Formats: sequence, C-alpha cells, structure tokens
Amino acid sequence: MAEPVHVEEVLREAKGMNCVLVYTFVLPELRQAVALGAQKYGLCAVDIMGPVLTALGTIMPGPPKLQAGLVHRLDEDYFERIEALEFAVRYDNGKDFRGLVWADVVLIGISRTSKTPLSLYLANQKIKAANLPLISGVSPPEELFALPPEKIIGLTVSPEKLVEVRQERLKTMGLEPNADYASPERISKEVAYAEEIMAKLKCPVLDVTNMAVEEIATKIMQLINKGENV
Repeated sequence: MAEPVHVEEVLREAKGMNCVLVYTFVLPELRQAVALGAQKYGLCAVDIMGPVLTALGTIMPGPPKLQAGLVHRLDEDYFERIEALEFAVRYDNGKDFRGLVWADVVLIGISRTSKTPLSLYLANQKIKAANLPLISGVSPPEELFALPPEKIIGLTVSPEKLVEVRQERLKTMGLEPNADYASPERISKEVAYAEEIMAKLKCPVLDVTNMAVEEIATKIMQLINKGENV
C-alpha cells in the first residue's frame, strides 16, 4: 500500500517534467498528500477518485469504506464462486470419480436426497462439492473409500417422505405415480443399502427429511469446518 512518504518520492521525481499526474487513491490522506505535493512542486495533478467518492457519498445509505483493494478482493471472490460452480457441474451425480479427491466435500445418497441442489448451493459459498448417487446393487467406486470419512457427508431421508417426493417427481414427468421408482418396497431397500454404505465409510450422516436446502447446507458447512482434512 502506498504511503505519504512514497507519494513524496514520486512527486520529487516528477518535478520539472512536462507531465500530468493522474491518481485514484481511495484514502483521503493520500489524496491530500498528492494535492499538496503537486502544488509544492508546481505539478499538474488530477484526482479521479475523490470527486467520485464524494458524489457517491451523497446518494449511498452509508459512508464509503475507504479501503484500498476491495474491488480486487471482490473479483477474487467472484472467480472462486465460478470455479466452485464449474466444479459442482463437472462432478455432479458421479460423472467423473477422479474429481472426488479434489472436492472440499463429497455428498452421497440415493436419488432425490437433494445432492445436486446442495452442491450448487455450496458452490455459491465457494465450496467445491462433488456428489455421488448410491444405487442399490451397484458398488460405489474405490475412489470414495479412499477419502477420509470427514470429507464425505451421507444424506438420508425417511422412506415415507421419499415416496411422496418421488411420486411428485413422476407426476411432473407425466408418468404414473405408482411406478416402481416410487414404490415403498424399493425405496426401503435403497435407504437400507445407502445406510449400509455410509456405515462402512464411517462418514457423518444427515437426515434431510423435511429440511430446506439452506438448512442442510448450513449443517454441512459446520461439519466440514470441523474436519482437519477438508
């Protein structure tokens, strides 16, 4: 960060040169140092940021923060979110097992346990989330078992609730709600299988029955913040 002493050095170097100094300092003390120094050395100086901040101060609800580098940090924040979103899409629904090792958290669960919405929500919090469906009768990839347990979050839901959710899903797709996909027998079997896998992984498990995505995401963030390897 520039300081008044640095401003003085620049102004001394510019003394006698045929030039115009254009400056965009946010801090008032630096703007004042340039203005006084320019007058002292007979230099032409133009303050771009000062009038803008003054004008904004007349219409904004609060005073400007007057903190250098905020725009740069906002840019970093934005790109971190975009990177996390791209990660969530790339490694959604077990598309590529190789991405599991690079994730901040891996969500596992049977169909309709909010894995994809959660991955996208977490991405907006700059958390790289991959998700993997647990399918009865299909062994999970070896990459999953190679992860530390605290990096994995199991999502489970009551069979009764899942029957309702899947029936609604079938209706929106124009299919019969009594299809095998939403049958209580199949769902009970799937839930039992998923819980068996989660027990083998020794990972934290969240019951997401009747929970909003925001609530689940908050609990996930609390869990992974406790993990040393996440």
